[in-house]
Amino acid sequence: MTRLILVLGDQLSDDLSALRAADPAQDLVVMAEVMDEGTYVPHHPQKIALILSAMRKFARRLERRGLRVAYSRLDDTETGSSIGAELLRRAEEVGVREIVATQPGDWRLIAALESLPLPVSFLPDDRFLCPAEDFARWAEGRKQLRMEWFYREMRRKTGLLMDGDEPAGGRWNFDSENRKPASPDLLRPHPLQFEPDAEVRAVLDLVEARFPDHFGRLRPFRWPTDREEALQALDHFIRESLPRFGDEQDAMLADDPFLSHALLSSSMNLGLLQPMEVCRRAEAEWREGRAPLNAVEGFIRQILGWREYVRGIWAISGPDYMTSNGLNHRAALPALYWGEPTRMACLSAAVAQTRDLAYAHHIQRLMVTGNFALLAGVDPAEVHEWYLSVYIDALEWVEAPNTIGMSQFADDGLLGSKPYVSSGAYIDRMSDYCRGCDYAVKERTGPRACPFNLLYWHFLDRHRERFERNPRMVQMYRTWDRMAEPHRKTVLEEAGQFLEKLYAGDPV
Repeated sequence: MTRLILVLGDQLSDDLSALRAADPAQDLVVMAEVMDEGTYVPHHPQKIALILSAMRKFARRLERRGLRVAYSRLDDTETGSSIGAELLRRAEEVGVREIVATQPGDWRLIAALESLPLPVSFLPDDRFLCPAEDFARWAEGRKQLRMEWFYREMRRKTGLLMDGDEPAGGRWNFDSENRKPASPDLLRPHPLQFEPDAEVRAVLDLVEARFPDHFGRLRPFRWPTDREEALQALDHFIRESLPRFGDEQDAMLADDPFLSHALLSSSMNLGLLQPMEVCRRAEAEWREGRAPLNAVEGFIRQILGWREYVRGIWAISGPDYMTSNGLNHRAALPALYWGEPTRMACLSAAVAQTRDLAYAHHIQRLMVTGNFALLAGVDPAEVHEWYLSVYIDALEWVEAPNTIGMSQFADDGLLGSKPYVSSGAYIDRMSDYCRGCDYAVKERTGPRACPFNLLYWHFLDRHRERFERNPRMVQMYRTWDRMAEPHRKTVLEEAGQFLEKLYAGDPV
């Protein structure tokens, strides 16, 4: 043996750079299930089960390729508590002094590996469509970083949805066609679900025993756990749901958590699917006339545009990004995020869905749970930890920019040009949540006034100095200023009273 080749739980790709560098005759692949990775935040039980199941199956896949794999299971008595401890144990066992790893997407893990008393060679994670150094060159010297301009560059670079030098259909995006509410009466095919096999059932029993107090329901568990299942899930989405994806991508329904979403992000983030193969499949559906351009462009933009963009933001920002707090918000995360009852139907639905499925789509995360936390002044570090904990697809490189930057505007506008705040009117327009709520979305003040209405204006008022000259927020302040002074005073007083109850832990 000459080297250890580290493969992490989100690096389950046949063409991983560290695996390409491996010599089957002389190198040992190390994979390890360790408690530290399951508990540095209280990960959702389904997330832990997915990663462990996928790791075990991938290890066997590598062995079939002829690689030697040292695999440490969580319930092995000799398994250490951390990735570093397992690397040192394996190094001592086989007498090697060098470790090769694909760079993790987590600054915490990078620091832990760099601190080992053995040399670690990091190879770039080239599964992304935009290498980190390319993003850094694109970002250098720009006054503002905006996803739209990056996305256009990526379209040109990859040729996706391009007709020569021009965007397909003559437009770069079809957002205006992709913001429709959803009909609750429409029968939709749901994402493909998978019955756990014997190996997954064993992992479920292990997770149930080792992580009994983590927020979230473990069963039923229906996620794809290997490449073959992930490809089946992709095929099902492309055939059954992609044509409607654009129309409904921003919509929310209380009794339909999936609508026409793909639920492929966990498979992509673990490495079971590659982003380009997913984008090419979607593009082919449009070119063959089986899916409309607005749906395909909206779907590809989430991957080629947003996914690559947030990874670039993470890569250039470094570990201090996770402690950004540009608005100086200090409130504790309310207990309702961990399932305590609330009268707000939208938050109740989003949190319950998260508890049961480890899943909520991007608008539920941004405009319900994220919007409320931002309006309420919650410490973004606590919001970040919650999102990282509870979602099946949450890894630091993708979750932190989405939370710290997009959702909480804590990075001083590095990622986005304005805070994503809204009153209850947006939620009412894009969902059916408000119809069954104890609060009244049309009421602006009084005991039944929607808290989003009160907190929206309270947020704008307390951050006026920061945002009143923002071109995208000028109209909001004009609307606020046109309101009668007594009404504004009542709004601010009632918002303050609501926040006092929230911060005190009283039911809201």
